[in-house]
Amino acid sequence: MDKDRAIPDGYMTVGGLAKKMKTTVRTLQYYDREGLLSPSAQSEGGRRLYTDRDTVRLYCIQSMKYLGFSLDDIRSRLPALETPGDVSAALAGQAEGIRAQIAALSKALDATEKLRAATLKMASVNWERYADIVALLRMGNEHYELITQFDDKLMSHIRGFDPDGGKRLMDTFKRLLREGAELPRHGIAPESARGQHFAKEWWDYVTEFTGGNMGLLPELVEMSGKMDGFGGSMGEEWKTAQPFVEKSLEVYFANLGYDPFAEVKP
Repeated sequence: MDKDRAIPDGYMTVGGLAKKMKTTVRTLQYYDREGLLSPSAQSEGGRRLYTDRDTVRLYCIQSMKYLGFSLDDIRSRLPALETPGDVSAALAGQAEGIRAQIAALSKALDATEKLRAATLKMASVNWERYADIVALLRMGNEHYELITQFDDKLMSHIRGFDPDGGKRLMDTFKRLLREGAELPRHGIAPESARGQHFAKEWWDYVTEFTGGNMGLLPELVEMSGKMDGFGGSMGEEWKTAQPFVEKSLEVYFANLGYDPFAEVKP
């Protein structure tokens, strides 16, 4: 009791600060040794004493540690906390870091949910395919779901694309898919000039995607057969676009005098 009475008003022991901030005495002793948070005073009996100002400083340390800063970074970033402006600036910095952390966690949660949804579309566990999806998610590529429809031969081919080239091809596919669904809704006939322009764009895309390797056509035909069962907007767009795409290509190849898909059509 005498020791407690020796503590001046406005001060708390290391144990009191640890309890108040839900940390340990050992941690506070460590911060003291590292020069991050030293006691503001000592009692007559030699007990280390802290103030409410130290509580705010400790909060800043804990926040920055949670956000992943090293002790050296924390030491260099800790403000003096002498004026209201100092305190405001310190808390503003913490708020900015927390917002960044929330954004990062939200992005990680979104990617995790998308990966989970994508795995449910696959018939068996395929770690290599999961890794491909993770890579696309980390690049912010929203076409990760599409590769769940690719077989191993197509995936092996796709892994040869550089990230920018692969994303551009995926973007082109989705644009053409939307157009293939929209054109018939606007009364555009597959054999019309606009329909044939679309057919040429589609075939140019296929040629670029395959790199001229017509041996990949059977896999593309097989994939197209699965697309109408694909969930979401992509599956719905394909259901609408497929008849238009097939008819416009049929006319296009008839005008060219050959059909590269003839040998692989079921």
